[in-house]
Amino acid sequence: MTSTLTISRLTKHFAGVDALTDVSLTVAPGECVALLGHNGAGKSTMMKIILGLIPATSGQVLVCGASPGSASARNQVAYLPENVAFHPALTGEEQLRHYLRLRGQDAKQALPLLARVGLGDAARRRIGTYSKGMRQRVGLAQALIGTPRLLVLDEPTSGLDPVSRREFYALLADLTKQGASILLSSHALTEVEARTDRIVILSKGRMVAEGTLGDLRRSADLPVMLHVTARNGYAPEIAKALPAAIQVGAALHLTCPQTEKLAVFGQIANLGDKVADLEVLPPSLEDIYSHFSTRAMQ
Repeated sequence: MTSTLTISRLTKHFAGVDALTDVSLTVAPGECVALLGHNGAGKSTMMKIILGLIPATSGQVLVCGASPGSASARNQVAYLPENVAFHPALTGEEQLRHYLRLRGQDAKQALPLLARVGLGDAARRRIGTYSKGMRQRVGLAQALIGTPRLLVLDEPTSGLDPVSRREFYALLADLTKQGASILLSSHALTEVEARTDRIVILSKGRMVAEGTLGDLRRSADLPVMLHVTARNGYAPEIAKALPAAIQVGAALHLTCPQTEKLAVFGQIANLGDKVADLEVLPPSLEDIYSHFSTRAMQ
């Protein structure tokens, strides 16, 4: 399957600064990829190159098979910045009708697009009365004009409340089911952990990790946390069987290397009904991100 976005050995130098160095990445149709990194890691630079706003120093970028910034690429890519700005005196419908006309689309699509992002009831209110989260939804509606094949989203849930964030990611899931590709930059690691197909971590302009969450967990090889809850009276006996555990009342907490996880599970299973509950806490994306970023900084 042809990739929607192909980046090969991308390098960008500014005066005295290596913003990106030898970065390679592909995003397939129907795939949502999270782009993570500290401020200054190169995320914004990469997005600007993909959108054709600045040129690369070297390497190759193809957007839907075309050069970034070309007419073909612009027709197939959409962008949502972290902080959108619209004319406060226009209504949501008027603003979207304006963008539809600029894209050569039927202005009557404005209301259906706004309804799709949850702004149907506010379509005829002035944008100046909108909250930041509502303005972000207008930005997403604008990004959906023309059914783009690639969406580049920079901190897209900034300003959204928890319910709106869930609805936003449900919409992204619908878009990927329809074949759209999404490259999403975010600092909200707990959000993207279960909502993206692959994760890319940049540090100092270099790609330091890439893969599914499972791939990154195996690569980082961070310990697994286990919380064992004993049935009444059995905590001392379980603690004796698991000498590495820390006992807190009827609960026992222990960590083990990934390679020893199954063996520890077996030990706990052998305790039978002495165990009331077992909770397994694998390394979170925040743990993994910290691991790779810290290692790259050293």
